Amino acid sequence: MRRDVFNAIADPTRRNILMSLTTESQNVNSLAEQFDMTRQAVSLHVKYLQECGVITINKEGRERFCKLEAQTLSEVADWLEPFRKIWESRFDQLDSLLTKLQDKKEN
Repeated sequence: MRRDVFNAIADPTRRNILMSLTTESQNVNSLAEQFDMTRQAVSLHVKYLQECGVITINKEGRERFCKLEAQTLSEVADWLEPFRKIWESRFDQLDSLLTKLQDKKEN
């Protein structure tokens, strides 16, 4: 089965792991401390994220450090772009309506 970035973000725990890695690389133990699940369960999520290509794992001694590969997530941003444009258009329309209502109120 081919795993991709969309598989990676499909699970809330995996999304939270990715968010945790936005500031710095962390070892699996540090990640596991942030969740109400076993270290083994977190390790399985980490393995899944690695298979999806959104994190890399570097071994330093006996520790495994997880690093976010943020550029891989650009595929999600690209996919969301048409929806962002729709919402921006709707917000522009709302802003225009609110301005008109405010102008009427002032007159």
